[in-house]
Amino acid sequence: MGSTINLFRRVAVLEGISYLLLLFVAMPLKYFADLPAAVKYTGWAHGLLFVLYAALLVMAWSEKRWSFGKAALFFVSSLLPFAPFWVDKKLKDE
Repeated sequence: MGSTINLFRRVAVLEGISYLLLLFVAMPLKYFADLPAAVKYTGWAHGLLFVLYAALLVMAWSEKRWSFGKAALFFVSSLLPFAPFWVDKKLKDE
């Protein structure tokens, strides 16, 4: 069980980093430096990490028997900048 949670935590951090890179590095490069490839590749990586995050969330939810509310909160956290880092901290503290 612990290995799923640890993997979920690692992916949450990577997903959070990829989201911040997409928002604060790739998007400005696309619009201010005319480099659309920055969004293409960063967006692709972020999308892959988001899908992995969601899949691992479902696995962890099932294994740990979290409430629906907790799982929903963790899912919504994947949509907000900086929130995946909070998820990692919360799971580490448990």
